[in-house]
Amino acid sequence: MIERYSREEMSSKWTMQAKYQAWLDVEKAVVKAWAKLGKIPQDDADKIVANAGFNIERIDEIEAVTRHDLIAFTTSVSETLGDESRWFHYGMTSSDTVDTAVALQMKSSLELVIEDVKMIMESIKKRAMEHKMTLMVGRSHGIHGEPITFGLVLAVWYDEMARHLENLEQTLVVIGVGQVSGAMGNFAHAPLELEEYACEELGLKPAPASNQVIQRDRYARLATALALMASSIEKFAVQVRHWQRTEVYECEEYFAKGQKGSSAMPHKRNPILTENITGLARMIRAYAMPAMENVALWHERDISHSSTERFWLPDSFITTDFMLHRMNNVIANLTVYPENMIKNLNLTGGLVFSQRVLLELPIKGVSREDAYRIVQRNAMKVWEEIQQGKPTTNEAGESLYLNHLLADEELRNSLSKEQIRECFNYDYYTKNVDNIFARVFK
Repeated sequence: MIERYSREEMSSKWTMQAKYQAWLDVEKAVVKAWAKLGKIPQDDADKIVANAGFNIERIDEIEAVTRHDLIAFTTSVSETLGDESRWFHYGMTSSDTVDTAVALQMKSSLELVIEDVKMIMESIKKRAMEHKMTLMVGRSHGIHGEPITFGLVLAVWYDEMARHLENLEQTLVVIGVGQVSGAMGNFAHAPLELEEYACEELGLKPAPASNQVIQRDRYARLATALALMASSIEKFAVQVRHWQRTEVYECEEYFAKGQKGSSAMPHKRNPILTENITGLARMIRAYAMPAMENVALWHERDISHSSTERFWLPDSFITTDFMLHRMNNVIANLTVYPENMIKNLNLTGGLVFSQRVLLELPIKGVSREDAYRIVQRNAMKVWEEIQQGKPTTNEAGESLYLNHLLADEELRNSLSKEQIRECFNYDYYTKNVDNIFARVFK
């Protein structure tokens, strides 16, 4: 865990104190379950629930000898109890405690991530409504395509995050399971009711079947869900980074008073937050690989998964939480330049309207091939003139492309000047924005 990329609200869920407290919560829930089943005297169970505690330094001392962290923990706890300690960890195996406790940590952490996702969706929605009709150029292959609105870009983001929210909520169910099934998962030393009572106390579901561990496909589902979401967040970040390029300059990260962009070049305003998000997303995706490799354990269990989970579980949650808050900050405070969006939209002298003209010609009886040829040859003239540095509009404010089309006799045989000019209307490209928004923002 790197403090630079940590928020206390999430990192506190993965401290050693939090880990051992989760273990203790599981053990107490099992003690209560045994008492409910009549196996443990209620007085002894009450004493354990009231008095059981642990000391991290003492656990470390014991583990240095036993080389077994769970035994070190149970020994430390037993030292805080009297004769009733004989019922502590009764009929359980280490993974009953550890895996059920990790389920508590994962569940609590994922609930926080889900709240983060809802937060960022609200920020996206707010900016989408603000810029519903803010015209900009749509790009494919990095090249100008047709007019869109900035609001439509954000609507796509919102819809994408809605899918991640659904996936994470489903994943919450998948990981929210515990086990108290014994050394091989056969319930030889405890009835199924013990597990059911303990899990109900903890707010978990019992795993329908387990061996010595909770099956790691559940954990892999979590890791891949976080990795997939991180990829979308990176996608948004990369888009912001492109918009902030000097040649584009349609949006930029908020630049605070007193902020510095470069130690050498005082003029710099760099997209440092979204670049950071790109890097964090790479790390979150990297955690998915060991999680998937942990699915294949030997027989009823081995501990090849254990070491990796000490890394990827806390780090993936902490990094994801930080990344989501950072991206939310970027979106909520993004500086948008509609004037530059319009300037860039007009940069190619009206070429963005080429398909609009193309689609009118077949209606007038022109073949698709001939229509494409007429529209493209005029477009290529504009590209050449732009390369030569010619203005993209004439004195009347009409675009280069419109001028060429109006002068094309073959085109004029099918379309009048008024019909050609009508093709250069931005309203044509925004007429369904409201309908799209109605589908996205339900």
